[in-house]
Amino acid sequence: MAMLEVKDISVYYGVIQAIKGISFEVNQGEIVTLIGANGAGKTTTMQSIMGLIPIREGHVFYEGKDITKTPCHKIVEMGMTQCPEGRRIFQELSVYDNLLMGAFSLKDKKNLKEDIEKIYTRFPRLEERKNQIAGTLSGGEQQMLAMGRALMSHPKLLMMDEPSMGLSPLLVDQVFDIIKDINKDGTTILLVEQNAGKSLAISDRAYVLETGKIVLSGTGKELMESEDVKKAYLGG
Repeated sequence: MAMLEVKDISVYYGVIQAIKGISFEVNQGEIVTLIGANGAGKTTTMQSIMGLIPIREGHVFYEGKDITKTPCHKIVEMGMTQCPEGRRIFQELSVYDNLLMGAFSLKDKKNLKEDIEKIYTRFPRLEERKNQIAGTLSGGEQQMLAMGRALMSHPKLLMMDEPSMGLSPLLVDQVFDIIKDINKDGTTILLVEQNAGKSLAISDRAYVLETGKIVLSGTGKELMESEDVKKAYLGG
C-alpha cells in the first residue's frame, strides 16, 4: 500500500481548472519528485494534498485513510508536513522560536530540547544563529530554518516545495545533500522542484506535470535519460 495516494484529483481557481484529474503515489522510504515549468500546477498539487486548497474531484489517501477533506493541522498531526515554497518562516521571531513553532502539533513535548539539539546537529548554522531574528538570515539560512522547522513535527512524509529556489549553486548542492540525508534517516519525501537535473538525480521515481496534467512518469534515471525531459528541462 502506498504511503500517499493521489487519485484523479481536480482543483479549480474559480472557473479555471488548475489540476486536471492527476494520479500518483509515494511509497514509504522513497524520494518522489514532481517536475514541471512555472504554472504547471506543482505547488497547487502540494497545497491541495495538505488541505490548503479544496479538491473538487478525486481523493487523497494517506496511509490508507481518505484525507481529502481533512484540515491541514490534522494532516500535520497524522505525520505529513510541508516545507513551503519561499520558506515562509516567521520573520519577526528568533531562529529558536521558529523551531518551537514547528512542534506545535506534537502532543508530547517533553523531548523538545532533544529535538532542537538534533536540528542543530543537522544544521550547525542554526545553532550559531539561534537567537537571531529569522528575517535577518541569508536565503540559505532561511531555507535551512524552514527545513528544520518542518522536521520538528517528526514527519513520516515531508513535502518540499522548491527548496533550492533562489540559492547559489554551492547552497543548492548542500540542500540536496540534506534532502538525501533526511531520507536516509527514514523520512519519505515528496519534492517539487524546477531544478530537474538535481532532483531527478536523487529521486527513486518522478512525474512530469504540464498544465495541470501528468504527462510522463518513471524512475529518476529513466526521466533523466528521456529525450523529451532533456529538451524541456535539462537543456539537452
